[in-house]
Amino acid sequence: MTSGIYRFTRNPMYLGMTTLITAWACWIGAPFPLLGPVGFVLYISRFQIRPEERALTSLFGAPYLDYCRRVGRWVPR
Repeated sequence: MTSGIYRFTRNPMYLGMTTLITAWACWIGAPFPLLGPVGFVLYISRFQIRPEERALTSLFGAPYLDYCRRVGRWVPR
């Protein structure tokens, strides 16, 4: 997929989850809940996104690496 939202971010679902968790933490209005989004990003990057990217690189090779160069993991480049 290189069209639609995938033109801007490689992980729209995780970006959406992070946005939702951040909004919830801000709504609470205390500093401690803001650790939730930070923890989520660190965890999901390490244990979900990087393994997915390794698998996609082995499956699709150069076209996927080109896509990675054009589109940011979390936000547009």
